[in-house]
Amino acid sequence: MAFNPASRQLLAIKAALFALALLPLARMVYLTVSGQLVEPLEFITRATGDWTLYLLCVTLALTPLRRLTGWNWLVKLRRMAGLFTFFYGFLHFLTFLWFDHFFDVAAMLRDVVKRPFITVGFIAFVLLIPLAVTSTNGMIKRLGGKRWQWLHRLIYLIAPLAILHFWWMKAGKNNFTEPLITGAIVALLLGLRVLWARQKAAARV
Repeated sequence: MAFNPASRQLLAIKAALFALALLPLARMVYLTVSGQLVEPLEFITRATGDWTLYLLCVTLALTPLRRLTGWNWLVKLRRMAGLFTFFYGFLHFLTFLWFDHFFDVAAMLRDVVKRPFITVGFIAFVLLIPLAVTSTNGMIKRLGGKRWQWLHRLIYLIAPLAILHFWWMKAGKNNFTEPLITGAIVALLLGLRVLWARQKAAARV
């Protein structure tokens, strides 16, 4: 049986998602302020990057989950999940610009060009910006539904770039477990979309 929450229930679900998405940030702040971290800057940089990737996976998972369960209301959570993905991505970029380069943009750009794993991560973040900016209903109307959909398909490029950034970063420590797991999740979520697109195309023939 499909679960169709009432307006108040959906509002409660959104509030719960909002609170859960802020918990990682609250934990970072608490551990930093309480002095429990040996390397707080490294921890914050790593944690913000990890949660950007986790929330990206959540965002990508909502459409397949909606199709598999018939819970069409899940699409109403996608905007919030996507904006939190950008939020943690912005924090991740800010730590890089602040802690590594002390807001020296020229030095930051030289680092982006010099180190490939930073290059792909920076490209993924830059591509997230137009998705965040155009997430409002007003922007959807201005762009038109089709153009908005085409623009937001950038997420299918952003996700592999994020995985590649994560992979190269972990490769320096010979730790491939997390990149393999997250890479497999992203591959599955994108693969389902390819499968459904082919089935749709075949049905038209």
